[in-house]
Amino acid sequence: MWIRLIYCSPQSLVFHLKVRYIKGMKVCMLALLLPAFCVGLWAENLQEWLIPLREAVYEQKLNADNIKPLYSAAKTAANANCSGAALDLALSRCEYFMGRAFQFEKRNNEAFASYQEGIKFAEKALGTAPSDGAWVMRAENLSQSCAVGTVAYAMANGLNVEKFAKNALALNSRNAAAQIIIAARWVYAPAPFNNHRKGIEMMTDILEKGDMEKDDRFNVNTAIGYAYIQQKKYADARPWLLKSLEIYPSNKFIAELLNKK
Repeated sequence: MWIRLIYCSPQSLVFHLKVRYIKGMKVCMLALLLPAFCVGLWAENLQEWLIPLREAVYEQKLNADNIKPLYSAAKTAANANCSGAALDLALSRCEYFMGRAFQFEKRNNEAFASYQEGIKFAEKALGTAPSDGAWVMRAENLSQSCAVGTVAYAMANGLNVEKFAKNALALNSRNAAAQIIIAARWVYAPAPFNNHRKGIEMMTDILEKGDMEKDDRFNVNTAIGYAYIQQKKYADARPWLLKSLEIYPSNKFIAELLNKK
């Protein structure tokens, strides 16, 4: 028997759990969709011509069709400014961002197609010049492919998400995005698979042990706030969620969490 559950808002953070019962034993596959962006001090390494696309996707003010021109412009700029593995990595990010825009609107077939293209570009980058960034994009696009794809696809590919994140850390132990992918399972999984205390500890450690970019800090703040809410520690959650909201005041998921009592 298959059980397919989706947790949290499809507009922002989605936890996708697929469970198959085989002779009384549970096999679980996890795919995590994390929201993005934060405020404060961070190292912004994203190319400036990719930033408008990212901002539009996570501000959630434009629909996917209105984001398409920004996606096209980012791809054009990537081709004009990059080559080789750097180009493939940039194009993988473009596909990932466009997939997120589609996924927020539950246009899952279109999202899946974008993520699959993102996987192809990440694999090309890895084949040319392996890097922690390419492994992260391989993991991110695969994670979301599992979230919007079939149960069979998730069962076949889900465990590779953490594997690819660990490959990124093998090349750069301070890659915050890779650390978040690994820590997130303890925060967002439903009982009995979560461990909110452990998740909070791991996410908090990333603030010191990871090289934080804008989206990384938002993801960490949000994860910690979410974990506290699951423990009904609303007062503890609020400061973390307010930090997230400072980045994108229009982020709907954060607004929903702040309204929980």
